[in-house]
Amino acid sequence: MSKTPLTVAGAEKLRAELHHLKTVERPNVIAAIAEARSHGDLSENAEYDAAKEKQGFVEGRIQEVEAKLSNAQVVDPLTLDADGRCVFGATVDLEDQDSGDQVTYQIVGEDEADIKKGKISYVSPLARAVIGKYAGDLVQVQTPGGIREYEILDVRYQ
Repeated sequence: MSKTPLTVAGAEKLRAELHHLKTVERPNVIAAIAEARSHGDLSENAEYDAAKEKQGFVEGRIQEVEAKLSNAQVVDPLTLDADGRCVFGATVDLEDQDSGDQVTYQIVGEDEADIKKGKISYVSPLARAVIGKYAGDLVQVQTPGGIREYEILDVRYQ
């Protein structure tokens, strides 16, 4: 399996989630199962069933996060010799050539993408169009509404 790129912030967020799952959620579920067991007959114990179901979810999420971290290639754009090029992890300011609207996006891993926070996945059409380009370049992006043209105003590495 090939490595999946992840920003430094994205990797930290996953590590924090993993720590929370192992140190808070897992012990809470174990305590809930013990409490439910103390009520006696497990065949008709809804609390026990719910606690076991939550345990399955927590353990599954722990495995998922551990797999993502073990398969991650953490990329810090500050350490790359990008020379002004748009690369993974870079923050790019764009201007829509039709409307004149300006937008700012950071190019991140698929799990980190959140358009409301200005983070787009490196596999998105817009990110694929700007990666490798420089400030001042024009790029065309195929969108559901047709082809849009953007000018790259600035590329920053944070």
